[in-house]
Amino acid sequence: MTKSKRWLFAAALAMAGCKASQPPQKPNPVLVSVGNTPIYASEFEYVYKKNSQNTDTSSEQSIREYLDLYTNFKLKVLEAEGQGLDTLASFKQELEGYKKQLAQPYLTEKSVTENLVREAYVRLQEEVNASHILISLPPEAEPADTLRAYNQLLELRKRALAGEDFGELAKNSSQEPNAATTAGVLGYFTALQMVYPFEDAAYKTPKGNVSAPVRTRFGYHLVKVNDRRPSQGKVRAAHIMVRINPDAPQEDAEAARKKINEIHERLRQGGQWGALCQQFSDDNGSKSKEGELPVFGTGNMISSFEEAAFALQKPGDYTRPVQTPYGWHLIKLLEKIPLESLEELEPTLRQKVSKDSRSDLNRSALIGRLRRENKFSENAPVVAAAMTKADSSLARGTWTFDPADKLLSQTLFTINQTPFAVRPFFDYAKANQQDKGKLSPGFYLQLLYKEYADQQLIAYEESHLEEKYPDYQALVKEYRDGILLFQMMDTKVWSKAITDTLGARAYFEKNQDAYQWGRRAAAVIYDAASQNVLNEAKELLAQPMQPVREPKIAALHFDKNQTALTGADSASLAPLLRTLSRDEDLHVEVGGHADPREKDALAGGRARAAADFLTNQGISLTRIIVKDFGRIKPVSRTDQRKNSRVTFQLYSKSKKAVENQLNANAPLSLQITEGIFQKGENPFVDAIPWQVGSQTSSRDGRVAYVEVTKVEEPRRKTFEEARGLVVADYQNFLEKQWVDELKKQHPVVVNEEEVKKIVGK
Repeated sequence: MTKSKRWLFAAALAMAGCKASQPPQKPNPVLVSVGNTPIYASEFEYVYKKNSQNTDTSSEQSIREYLDLYTNFKLKVLEAEGQGLDTLASFKQELEGYKKQLAQPYLTEKSVTENLVREAYVRLQEEVNASHILISLPPEAEPADTLRAYNQLLELRKRALAGEDFGELAKNSSQEPNAATTAGVLGYFTALQMVYPFEDAAYKTPKGNVSAPVRTRFGYHLVKVNDRRPSQGKVRAAHIMVRINPDAPQEDAEAARKKINEIHERLRQGGQWGALCQQFSDDNGSKSKEGELPVFGTGNMISSFEEAAFALQKPGDYTRPVQTPYGWHLIKLLEKIPLESLEELEPTLRQKVSKDSRSDLNRSALIGRLRRENKFSENAPVVAAAMTKADSSLARGTWTFDPADKLLSQTLFTINQTPFAVRPFFDYAKANQQDKGKLSPGFYLQLLYKEYADQQLIAYEESHLEEKYPDYQALVKEYRDGILLFQMMDTKVWSKAITDTLGARAYFEKNQDAYQWGRRAAAVIYDAASQNVLNEAKELLAQPMQPVREPKIAALHFDKNQTALTGADSASLAPLLRTLSRDEDLHVEVGGHADPREKDALAGGRARAAADFLTNQGISLTRIIVKDFGRIKPVSRTDQRKNSRVTFQLYSKSKKAVENQLNANAPLSLQITEGIFQKGENPFVDAIPWQVGSQTSSRDGRVAYVEVTKVEEPRRKTFEEARGLVVADYQNFLEKQWVDELKKQHPVVVNEEEVKKIVGK
């Protein structure tokens, strides 16, 4: 990476967190002149200290190196401005996008956020078990509907407090979809898992009590707190899963139960968790990692799974079989993780608080502050008159207004005495109206008016941020200059070095001595856990092909006397086609089977039909092994379709298949590495004499068989071999050339006296 690139990325990283820094207010004296453009000492000090947080800022070498980088940066930006890049529409659009991002920290209420972060952390230390009753209500409900739902819940609360069973009330009255079966029970949860108003009610309601009606975006709720307990923290756990659907046939469900019990028994008898997981778990996403799952806490998993995992006490302990809607599980505890400190969690909490329903509190506080600070003043008579212009078409999303209406020019409200007329609001309403069904036109227009007024307040604030906050102004300028720098560097250096093949090759020819190979050996390394594993690997490698365990390809089943493939059969072979297309080393054995009640010839016919389909899809016949198994392998006495089938087994000619086979039950038994190595790149290759042939060496309890196929003496790299390094070096060369040219156009004069003052501070 070039120095200029490092500067750009360092500046961008620093910008993200420099709000607390204040840029210079008095930009004198001049430290460096770049042509007619001054760089002031205070400007340089501000940028240097901000972007050199991990270096000794008093070091003269560091200061002078950074001054050189900053001067070159200014030269490039000056060139971009000279070419008019800062006037392009694309540049302005990109800068506006960054400005909106940079504005976000200034459009929030810090005190509200801080209080919400601290509150969330306190609540995370406790878990609440609650039930609820919901009366559904859209967020934009009419006042009359809102009052009706509120009164309905007040009546239900009265009945609950009088002694009626809360669960029965939920079954009979709650409009939550699952209330009839769950009786409104939500189980345990903690902070940041429910919408904020609901969470707030749950944490503020004593155990055994019922809350007052609480409004969320889903409607009105009554919350009954059943229990409280200290935070359980989080767990890191692994599982072995036997998948079974809830509506599976009884025989399949029983087979799954027997399978999980058998795995559990093998564990009890000393079986290795990792090997059993790899062999038997149906969770393909975790089995390759010995069943390890992402860390989880309360409310993140199915309750039966969660309770069993948290009940484990010591790492290494595992459960008896646990059933969930997804199947059966054995769960092993890897680690219990207590709740982190506030300092550790604060960045995550701050991000979550800004994104969940708590952000509504922050926005409300922000709007309130902006109304006060920016002297928001509403013209009530005009607002009232504007509301009368709504009609039934607004709720259908087809409303328009009379462009000749004299009301359009009148002022709805002012922000710092800046007038906002009716017409822009009506334009907004027309553009943003939606079909709102039964919503009354007047109420809907009031909602749109509030949205519009709030948006204008925020837009007004955004447009004046640079006047109010000097640090924001400095950030915008840095991003502006950074965009210009990037565009110039891409044009003059980065893309040019990649596309200018003739120039890069000429640079390579002049500097060939810089691109050399040392002595190298082409070798294959079979790194084994033991001599026995190595011997087994050699035996397998001597065979022409190895069976491949994954992916397993489902069999095709046929009706009696059927041999032709159906459209459904062809579709089910799509995964096999994708697998064969991705890996040219793979072969497939296509085996035909017939039911004992069928003719032998049907087995071969089915196999050939499947093979023909594969060849018609572009798979070479040389990669297909057709087997006629006849009637010798029945798998079911009752279901003929299970016997009348074609099976598929993948084989591979690659060394990777041998590696996978030996690692299936004992991971890391064998690792095969193939390549061209210089000294120091592989310890097993380093440990043997470099000569063509096979040798054995051992290291750290492992044994390796190394096949050296070629030894190459030191030589110059070809252009293709060195291309990556050449392009990087050519970029540096182009950049230096360009900077030298810029310095001739814009002479750089350094004020040494001021530099020494900075060094001496």
